[in-house]
Amino acid sequence: MSILMPVLRLPGAVPTLRNATCGLRSGSSQLARSRTRTQTRSWIISARGIQNSSGTSSQESAEAFLEEAKPGITFLQLNRPKAKNAISLRLLKEFRECLDTVHFNKNTRVLIIRSTTVGSFCAGADLAERRTMSQLQVDKFLLDLRAALGKLENLPMPTVAAIDGPALGGGLELGLACDLRVAGHSVTKIGLPETKLGIIPGAGGTQRLTRLLGLAKAKNLIFTGRSLTASEALEYGVVDYVSDPDKSAVDKALELAEEIAANGEAIPVSISSMLLRTIAHTFNHSTPGIESCKQAISRAPELALEPGLSLSPLVTPTSERVGPI
Repeated sequence: MSILMPVLRLPGAVPTLRNATCGLRSGSSQLARSRTRTQTRSWIISARGIQNSSGTSSQESAEAFLEEAKPGITFLQLNRPKAKNAISLRLLKEFRECLDTVHFNKNTRVLIIRSTTVGSFCAGADLAERRTMSQLQVDKFLLDLRAALGKLENLPMPTVAAIDGPALGGGLELGLACDLRVAGHSVTKIGLPETKLGIIPGAGGTQRLTRLLGLAKAKNLIFTGRSLTASEALEYGVVDYVSDPDKSAVDKALELAEEIAANGEAIPVSISSMLLRTIAHTFNHSTPGIESCKQAISRAPELALEPGLSLSPLVTPTSERVGPI
C-alpha cells in the first residue's frame, strides 16, 4: 500500500499530500514561476521519495521517475544507465506508478519519455533477469508490460518518445505506445529483433506496428528482425521526426512539446451521441482541446465516420479565443 506523505514545503508553495510511490508535485508550475535563471532545481517524487534534479543518491537509485521539464511539459525518465534502460521488474513497477501519477496531473499537457543517459533510450526487456525467472514469472511480466504500455497509450495528454539511442524489442514497443516518436540523428538501432531469437514481439509490437505502417511494411520489419537507422525509420514511418545533427532527440521533442502545449487551453465539449454517453464523465463537460483531439484521433480507426464525428463536437469559440487562426 502506498504511503501518503506531506511534500516538502518550499518558499511560496502550498503544502500538499502526495502519494509517495511516484508523484509529480502539483505545485510545480508555481515553483517554476519563482525560479531564477541560476536556480533551476526541479522537485520530483519517485518510487524512492522526494528529490531534486541537482542529483541525490535517492534519485540515482530510482529506475523511473517524473520530472518537470518546463511548465506544462513533464519528463518520464528511464534510469538504468548500465543496462541501457533494459526493462527490469523494478523499472516496470516504477514506470507503471509514474503513469498512474501523471494520468491525473492537471499541470502536465505533454509527456516526454526519455533516458537520463546520453545516447540511450531502451534496449528492451532485461534478458539477463529473465533467465532467472520461471515461465510463470515471464508470463506475468509480459502481461504487466502490456498493461503498462496500454496505460501509456491511453494517457489523456499527448506523449512523445525521445529516442536518443537503441530502441529494440520492448524499447521500440514502448515508443510505439507513444503518440509521436523522435529519433536522434545518430541513432542506428531501431527495430523488433525478436524473430532472430526465435520469439515474437510480445508487448504489442505486432499490433501497433501494423496499425502504424500497414501489413506489408510491418511484416517486412518483424520477419527480418532488421534494425533501422534514424533516417531509415523516418522513411519507413516508424518515427515522425529526426533531430538535426547538432541536437538530440530530447531537444527536438521539447520543441515539439512546446508547440503542442501552446495549443487550445480549454474548449467546451458537447456530447449528443448516445454512443458517447458511457464516456461522458471523463470529459466533465470541458476538457483541454489537445486531449479531445487525441481521443478523437485514437478512436478513428475503429469507428465509422458518423460516430467518429461525434468525438469532434461543434465548438463555438469563447470571446477570449475569437480571432484569426
